[in-house]
Amino acid sequence: MPGCRLRIRARDLITIWHSPRQPCGKNPTSSASAALSKGDIVVTSLANDEAKLSAQYRQPKGVEQFGIEPIPENLKTVKWFDLFSIVFNFLVNPGIILVGGLAVVAGLSFWEAVLAQTLGVALAFAAYIVMATIGVDYGLPGQVATRMTFGLRGAKWMPSLLRSIASVFWFAFQTLAGALAIVAVLNKWFGVEFSLVVVSLVFAILQVIVALVGYNSLKLLSRIAFPLKIIILLYLAWLLMSHSEPAFVPSTVMNYAGTTGAHWAIFALWVNASAGAWFSMITDASDFCRYSRTRADMWIGTIAAAVAGTFLAGFLGAYGAAASLGAEANVFEVLVDINSSWPVLAMILLVVALDNWTINVLNLYTGGLSLSNIFERVGRFWTTLFVSALGIALSLAPSIVNSYEHYVGVLGNMFAPIAGILLVDYVVFKKGKIDMEALFDESGRYWYWGGFNLVAISWAIFGFLVCTLWVPISWLPTLVALVVTAIGYYITVRALIPRSSVLQRAKHVRDRGVEASLMSTSHGKLAQEPAEQ
Repeated sequence: MPGCRLRIRARDLITIWHSPRQPCGKNPTSSASAALSKGDIVVTSLANDEAKLSAQYRQPKGVEQFGIEPIPENLKTVKWFDLFSIVFNFLVNPGIILVGGLAVVAGLSFWEAVLAQTLGVALAFAAYIVMATIGVDYGLPGQVATRMTFGLRGAKWMPSLLRSIASVFWFAFQTLAGALAIVAVLNKWFGVEFSLVVVSLVFAILQVIVALVGYNSLKLLSRIAFPLKIIILLYLAWLLMSHSEPAFVPSTVMNYAGTTGAHWAIFALWVNASAGAWFSMITDASDFCRYSRTRADMWIGTIAAAVAGTFLAGFLGAYGAAASLGAEANVFEVLVDINSSWPVLAMILLVVALDNWTINVLNLYTGGLSLSNIFERVGRFWTTLFVSALGIALSLAPSIVNSYEHYVGVLGNMFAPIAGILLVDYVVFKKGKIDMEALFDESGRYWYWGGFNLVAISWAIFGFLVCTLWVPISWLPTLVALVVTAIGYYITVRALIPRSSVLQRAKHVRDRGVEASLMSTSHGKLAQEPAEQ
């Protein structure tokens, strides 16, 4: 490694200068002013950093340029309320609202449906918070951080590939859920039948445009959407609760017992689906939080949003389904049946559009980051565009809405083992420290065996098979898979460490002060070298 520079491979080799406090002893500012040979350009301002990345990845100007690269410290300006708005909007959307209704239609009572959805998120949130901390501390995308556990190559072909697939599914599901609400409104408004596929296609394309711009568009959109959504959703909830039919009276709805009575297997199915949905997004936590100022901003923003958003979405969806006596899962369909005045229809259209934009832009954004971790030479803009194209294609298949619990169950079975392994590895073995250099170095400590941590990959596969083939749904297979793989990975690594120099090397990380110093000087101190031949 030449001089005191830390090499990071993206499309070309990107270098981050160490702090003056580092042993190499050079001041990065003075280094930046030194004469440089052709092809070795040191960038001393954020604008030039982004211009360099734009040229390097051939991305349009004006969009977010950072992909797998750490976020510079001077861009970490997101406060708790912006993060609250992003996560709240992520949770309160037509898809999650529809899940509350689907749970009631499946036979649960009103409160069982709300509790199943809230409990599932709560159970998965501990893992989510840990990954969010990585984003705050290191400014890394979640998928890049998984290299510390699965290896530089293993992270690409397991968590990153699976998350890219999950992003495509979630985009299509949310688009179709929103399109269902829009079609219900348009049919009532104009008195003609609109094509769900056509509406879904148009809706999907509009969402892609915002996702391509990047994180700033998410933040701005969330700021606008949050107050409008709160006001409109509270008004729509009031419309349901004040409707004259006896079935809509709050006391009647909240005492709705479901169609199957108390049945643990059905309740467990929906808790498992809710938890599985969140486990499939565990690495997204780092993506959402890597622009955050502090851990306190992250904790306050995400936890408050998780509690408020999950409860509101579950309550609204379950209320509409219970008021229809379990006959209709789509609360927006229920609303247009009881009040088809143009102001109400306009509000539903607005809240659905805002909901889907905020949630689905995030799906595409995280999917693009996942794919850029696999294909390092392709910029975030282009990987997001590719994920968007696949998402649009899948959104033309309405059948995925009716099989929600099946698809989400499979996703949960895949990601719960990954979550368990990440938690044990980062918290227990790595003590919350990451060697930033090794995440991008094929001769570093995270190279493991040819780029793959065979222990982590083996346990992830075993965990998936366990919860898919042998664990009954009433046992909450997603949670069983997380616990079993976490314990199994811990015992295996403990047993092998004395005999494996590879695992010993991966476990021990240099002092956190070095990493903190690195991150504090990463802004405006990027250099570019010619790619190795």
